[in-house]
Amino acid sequence: MRCNRVNTIVLLILLSVGLTGCVRRRINITSDPPGALVYLNDQEIGRTPVTVPFRWYGIYDVRLEKEGYQPLWTKQDAEMPWWENPGPDAIAELLPNRTVDLDWYFSLEPKTEVTQADLDKVISHAETMRESNRRPAE
Repeated sequence: MRCNRVNTIVLLILLSVGLTGCVRRRINITSDPPGALVYLNDQEIGRTPVTVPFRWYGIYDVRLEKEGYQPLWTKQDAEMPWWENPGPDAIAELLPNRTVDLDWYFSLEPKTEVTQADLDKVISHAETMRESNRRPAE
């Protein structure tokens, strides 16, 4: 009788360990245009679209670069779902195939070309301002 009870307990423990899951956390980053080089907390992770696993919720530094576009530096919050709070997380960790997917989308602005005419306007305006400052006050 005692042997059957011990065997049952061992079997239940082995089954519970075998059935437990682990929460898989991923950040999916896309951009317009695609193919931008992505840095997450100053670590290069690849070109968009890119998916990277993460461990910690919180604020991440994000940088995207693509030739012909303005580089983008920003912060993004990896928000924790309610079931990851202490208490519900103990149950969520036991469920198999639990996944947290965060989808981040960024839009890059094209670089603006500075023409010689634009530079000439700025220089002309600067010269006009300089001359107006040289005149004695009346």
